[in-house]
Amino acid sequence: MDRLSPRLFDHFADLPDPRIQRTRRHELLDIIAIAVCAVICGADSWVEVEVFGRAKEPWLRRFLALPGGIPSHDTFGRVFARLDPDAFARCFLSWVRSVMQHTDGEVVAIDGKVLRRSHDRGAGQAAMDLVSAWASENRLVLGQVAVDAKSNEIPAVPALLDLLALEGCIVTVDAMHCQTATAQAIIDRGADYVVQLKANQPEAYAAVETFFAEAMRDDWRDVVHQTLVTEDVDHGRLEQRRYWTSTDAALLAYLNADDAWADLASVGMVERTRTHDGQTSHETSYYLSSLDGTVATVARAVRGHWSIENAQHWVLDIAFREDECRVRTGHAAENFAVLRRVALNLLQRDATTRAGVKARRLRAGWDDAFLLRLIHQ
Repeated sequence: MDRLSPRLFDHFADLPDPRIQRTRRHELLDIIAIAVCAVICGADSWVEVEVFGRAKEPWLRRFLALPGGIPSHDTFGRVFARLDPDAFARCFLSWVRSVMQHTDGEVVAIDGKVLRRSHDRGAGQAAMDLVSAWASENRLVLGQVAVDAKSNEIPAVPALLDLLALEGCIVTVDAMHCQTATAQAIIDRGADYVVQLKANQPEAYAAVETFFAEAMRDDWRDVVHQTLVTEDVDHGRLEQRRYWTSTDAALLAYLNADDAWADLASVGMVERTRTHDGQTSHETSYYLSSLDGTVATVARAVRGHWSIENAQHWVLDIAFREDECRVRTGHAAENFAVLRRVALNLLQRDATTRAGVKARRLRAGWDDAFLLRLIHQ
């Protein structure tokens, strides 16, 4: 395995094997390596993983033992269905930590995504919901946690935060996770937070909305604030964003009268105006933050949060067809999701190909040298 990728596959070397010793015809690390390479190259099911393995067997034998040849699709399915998803995710997390270039101020966006076709109605199994973390500047999926089927995403976020190295980062979450416990968990990890505020916090939302409305009405007279305006033009669409931040002491004291919001230091408002095909829309959002109110920093965090939708969730659905995947037995859906995120990280990190992720997957399947370079990153 030395010639494969110590940065990747060595992190899976201690993964517990769920199989009985006497039934093992294939090495677990061989199964993991074939699956990762296959998913990089376009495989979206266990049958396709097997087809890839058989087509690439001579090439794979340069790196893998393959004492039992290429496993069948049933073998891949059984192994990944039984593989401990928490242990598999920890191996993934260990690898990510080894390749991530940590920088202060890195925006880490946290959001949930439902694997829409992972349900099994006959067995009473709902579609799996995963909460994941995305480093917007490194363009890496940092980790994921499955949401308990009997709960919701809210308790999953602190569980995910506990797994991540976040010191010096700015963590962003949407309004569902505008919770005091989540803010505290972020601060406990040595990070700052920017959380969107909506009606799930009615008193705080009303106070912040009223504060900005009155400040703007009075032309910000005697109100400490900063402002920033940005514009983007893309494919005939004009989007203007106006940002305001404030560290108004009276407002912060009111919002945090019981000290429930850890290190609350500023509030923010973003007004978005989009014009496309003669139609104009407006949207206003409010934020609570532990940042010092520097408007450029808050603006970067707010923009960075949406990269998890554009660069992770959208790519997984379009380039990997994640929402169409019917892998669902046992832990297989959660573990296949890790395989996709390993592949996405490797493909996103490649700086040699001027093409989208889907085209890079195709190239990896056609070009052994390119695939080898990807897994050696």
